[in-house]
Amino acid sequence: MALLLGLLIFSFAVTSVALVPFINLLYRLRFTRKRQLTRDAFDKPTPIFDRLHRHKKGTPVGGGFLVILVVTLLFFLLFPLARFLGVFVTHVYPIKEEIHIIFFTFVSFGLLGLYDDIMKFFKFDKSGFFGLRLRHKFLIQWALGLTIASLLYFNLTINILYIPFFNVFNLGLLYIPFAAFVIVAFANAVNITDGLDGLASGVMMVALFAFWYLSASILDTPLSFFLALWLGSLIAFLYFNVFPARIWLGDVGALSFGATFAVVGLLLGKVMALIVIGGIFVAEILSSLVQLVGKKFLGRKVFPVSPIHLWLQLIGWEESKIVNRAYLASIMLAIFGVWLAVI
Repeated sequence: MALLLGLLIFSFAVTSVALVPFINLLYRLRFTRKRQLTRDAFDKPTPIFDRLHRHKKGTPVGGGFLVILVVTLLFFLLFPLARFLGVFVTHVYPIKEEIHIIFFTFVSFGLLGLYDDIMKFFKFDKSGFFGLRLRHKFLIQWALGLTIASLLYFNLTINILYIPFFNVFNLGLLYIPFAAFVIVAFANAVNITDGLDGLASGVMMVALFAFWYLSASILDTPLSFFLALWLGSLIAFLYFNVFPARIWLGDVGALSFGATFAVVGLLLGKVMALIVIGGIFVAEILSSLVQLVGKKFLGRKVFPVSPIHLWLQLIGWEESKIVNRAYLASIMLAIFGVWLAVI
């Protein structure tokens, strides 16, 4: 545990040193938030969002890229070094296969998000420069999700679903579409949640601490190593992301973090705990899904606006109040999720 805590601190320090120059670089590249960029799933403008968030114009976007870069470089530098120096490594799955799956998810969804950020912020989507429609990006997410789920099934032989108080279910090949759905759902859920200063990254931080505890309890050294580095870097990012934010995750961070969060839950074999620990993300995406279904099939909105955090803003809640209470809810959900995982 001392080693893992040291890794967290070291990752925090490295990211902290790199963040200010990185923010300055984003300003120079003009990789910043513009007004009236947002569109819903039907490519319609979102005037309520733009009105409530007009003051955020000019904030750099893409902080998730730095976190991905730092965590990836540190892991592939320090993990082999730790093994060379004789650190005792225990694992649940074949080490190479597990590491490949974690970082394939972490990087591939990050690259998809980076592509999306570049298209939006440099307006290449308007010029037709390799622009993809929403449905095309969704199909790519599913292709990545199915690939990762297949690796979990065939390479790590994961095929069960444990539901506390009920039973363990062997899903067989059905595990692949099930796991892909979980991965894609959480990738989009975190992306939707990343709408207020510090909301998605703070909730993710709390959730990752819960998963870190669970990974340590089953003595999965590669996973614990990865989570320690991810947490340290994320905490450093959160310092600059809380209100008033100096930098945002961007799609590059939100898609990567959401998909990888889901994969960690699947690796731990705690899908129900994943849903509870990530309860804020689940609530955010469900509110957006209900809204989309209402528009598509009922021809009207079910809620005045979605997701939940935007509705709370609309009725007068201060941004910091929403975020702080989301943190408190996340802490209790994390405790409840860990309890479910260990009973």
